[in-house]
Amino acid sequence: MKSCVHIIGGHWKRSLLPAPSLSGVRPTPARVRETVFNWLGQRLEGYTCVDLFAGSGALGFEAASRGAARVTLVERHPRLVRQLRQTQAKLDARAIEIVRSDAMQFLTACAPQRFDIVFVDPPFNSALIERVLPLCRARARPEGVIYIESPKALRLFDAHCFGDWRIDRQGRAGAVHYALLRQEVRNS
Repeated sequence: MKSCVHIIGGHWKRSLLPAPSLSGVRPTPARVRETVFNWLGQRLEGYTCVDLFAGSGALGFEAASRGAARVTLVERHPRLVRQLRQTQAKLDARAIEIVRSDAMQFLTACAPQRFDIVFVDPPFNSALIERVLPLCRARARPEGVIYIESPKALRLFDAHCFGDWRIDRQGRAGAVHYALLRQEVRNS
């Protein structure tokens, strides 16, 4: 039997998503998703989201299940893209758009498009976070958020990488460190 993860809330609650068995790919654990969606709010009506490095699509399908208006899943691996499309068809997930692309190429090419929520969960133990975050800042709406998962705790002292974005909330579950970033509001 294939490994699966459950959608934990919304319209497709308890629906199964196949968990890919590829090196470096692991779905966001249910406990972490529950925390993140408590931070974001249980209902995401009208939100636009992008799930970079989509993998199983757990974050993106979870957002769509909770009412997001549009969720773009970005994945470069052909097998994972096929699996995402099968899940999209099974759930009749009309708010989901699947894009086969490298995350950094997508972020560069999608200008001037902006998102309310940017999910960044690159392959575990990769060095992609530092490279992709400057591009994410430009694609997130000023009032939006960037969600990051990493095998190590985040430190926001690199101005080039984070700019005026700050950690709003963060947590850890086993080997997974996760954080929600918000743009710092400047008083005039």
